[in-house]
Amino acid sequence: MWRRATIETGAALARNQTAEPDLGVLAAQVLFSVQKELFVALAEQGFDDIQPRAGAVLAHLRAGGIRASELARASGRHKQVIGSLVDDLERLGYVERKPDPADRRAKLICPTDRGLLQMETAAAIMRTIEERHAKALGRPEYAAFKSALRCVADLQRKSAT
Repeated sequence: MWRRATIETGAALARNQTAEPDLGVLAAQVLFSVQKELFVALAEQGFDDIQPRAGAVLAHLRAGGIRASELARASGRHKQVIGSLVDDLERLGYVERKPDPADRRAKLICPTDRGLLQMETAAAIMRTIEERHAKALGRPEYAAFKSALRCVADLQRKSAT
C-alpha cells in the first residue's frame, strides 16, 4: 500500500514539474526578484544596514505612524515578529515609538527622518521597477495585471483566515 502511494505521488510530482509554474512559485519568483533589486538599489543609495525581512514593516509604515497591530495585520506577520523588526529598525534609526494621541496605552511606530528618506527612496526605486514592466507589457496590460493580482491577493488573504 505504502509503495503504491509513493509511486503514484512520485508520478504526480513528475507531471507537475513539467507543467506551468503554479501561483505560489510565480508569486515567490516575483517577490524575491523585486525584493533583491529593491534592497540592492537601497544599499547602493546608503541604506545598506537593513535586511529584506524589514520590508514587513517598511512597506506598510506611514509617515504619521502606525500601530504594531496594524503592521501585523497589513503584513500578515505575527505581532511578535513585527515587534522584533521594529526593535531592529529602531536601533538602526529608521523608526521610533511614540504615544498614540488617540489611546494613551498604545504606541505608534513612526519613521524618523532617516526612515522617511528610506521610504521616499524605496518608493522611487519601486516606481522605476514598475515603469520598466509597464513599458515591457504595455500600460493597459500592466494595469490589468496589477488589478488582477490585487484581486488574487485579496481572495487568498480572505481564504487563509
